Amino acid sequence: MERVARVSEIIAASPVSFDDAIKVGFERASRTLRGITGLRVLEQRVSVEDGEIKEYRIRCEVIFVLEP
Repeated sequence: MERVARVSEIIAASPVSFDDAIKVGFERASRTLRGITGLRVLEQRVSVEDGEIKEYRIRCEVIFVLEP
């Protein structure tokens, strides 16, 4: 059986943590993409306001298998 995968890049954010931002991104991608086999976090950043971290942001690749 031959399989072909595709990669889409997404950005997700959370006011809680990087882990939560990853979960937010995965859950949202899962609503649109079928056959997700993995995520690869490419970048982590924070948004700072008035000397405090306000938002955790991640940029990641979503890997999914294309349907035959």
